[in-house]
Amino acid sequence: MTPTLPPERYALFLWVRRGLPLVAAILAFALALLDHAHRGWWVLAGVIGLTLVWTTFQRGEAYLRARPSFIRWDARWVKAFRPLARRLGMEDAWILAFCGFHNARVREAMMHRKARKALILLPHCIQLARCKAPIFDDLSACYECGLCPVEDFLHATLEHRWESRITNRSHKAYREARAYRPDLIVAVSCTDRLLKGMVKVADVPAYVMPLSLPHGMCVDTQFSVPLLTAAMEALVEPKPRLEPVSREASA
Repeated sequence: MTPTLPPERYALFLWVRRGLPLVAAILAFALALLDHAHRGWWVLAGVIGLTLVWTTFQRGEAYLRARPSFIRWDARWVKAFRPLARRLGMEDAWILAFCGFHNARVREAMMHRKARKALILLPHCIQLARCKAPIFDDLSACYECGLCPVEDFLHATLEHRWESRITNRSHKAYREARAYRPDLIVAVSCTDRLLKGMVKVADVPAYVMPLSLPHGMCVDTQFSVPLLTAAMEALVEPKPRLEPVSREASA
C-alpha cells in the first residue's frame, strides 16, 4: 500500500521568515508614534516589514506565478541564517524547513491542477558504489540485485511510466530539467543540493525530498521509493499503468 505524503515541517523557517519582519514592522510603527521627527521613515520601515511578511501568505496560482522571485528571496534568508544554524547544529533542519515550506505551497497549488509533464531527478549516489551497471544511460540496465533503491525505482518507473534522470553532477541535472521543460520537478538529493537546485531552476515548481545518508555524503545513499510514488500520485496526472515485467519473464 502506497503511503500518503507526510505533513511538511517548516515551522522553523516560517518563524524566522515571517516572524522577524513582523516584529520589525511592529517596532517601526511603535517608534513612529514616539519619534515625530522621523515618523515618515519609521512608517516606511514598517510598511517594508509588512510587505516582506505578505509574500509568505501567497498561495495557489498567485504563488506559482511569483515563485521564482519568492524562491530567490527566501533563499537569501536561508543563506543569511545558515552560519548560525550550523553553529547550533541545525543546518540541515534549517534548509529542510525552507524546502518544506515551498513543498507545502506546491502541494496546495497542485491539488486542483496536477502536473501533466513531470520529471524525476535523482543523484548517482543512490546506486551501490561498487555496482557497475550503466544506469546513467539506461535505467533498465540495473542488475536488480536488491542492494540499493534503484531496482525498486526501476519497477515503479516502468509501472507508472515516469520520466526520470539519474545524474552525477548538479549542472547536468539542471540541464536535463531545462531541456525536458517539465511543469513539475520531483527531486531527491542531499540538503545542500536541494537548496541549490531550487534556486537554479526556480521557474519550475518542484517537490523535493532529502536523501538518507547512512554512509556519509555521496556513498550508498537511500531514499523511500514509496514516498516518491506518493508524491507523484498526489501531484501528477497518472498515465495508464503497465504491468511490471521481470527480466526472467522477458527472457
